[in-house]
Amino acid sequence: MKYAASYSGGRLTVYLSGELDHHEAGGVIRTINELIDDNMPRECAIDLSGLTFMDSSGIAVIISTGKKMRTHGGIVLVENASEQPQKVLEAAGIGKLLAVSSII
Repeated sequence: MKYAASYSGGRLTVYLSGELDHHEAGGVIRTINELIDDNMPRECAIDLSGLTFMDSSGIAVIISTGKKMRTHGGIVLVENASEQPQKVLEAAGIGKLLAVSSII
């Protein structure tokens, strides 16, 4: 699991790549929380274009990020999910809770 982040104009974008499973989720949550605390963004976009695999632990990362952003008065967006992560998002009904962009 790898990640990169950028911040511009009140928007934090976190780019995830590799496999996001229960082994990685806790560290990803901690990292995103630190980035939010450091940058205080209005929006946090989680870009899934580089993920080759995601299980339900990825949903936990998204929900946790959403809760953190709400405490700061912001929102979370999920962007660019490739095919396999998109299926997990759809099965979980995450689109009913927050903005999910279309598949790349």
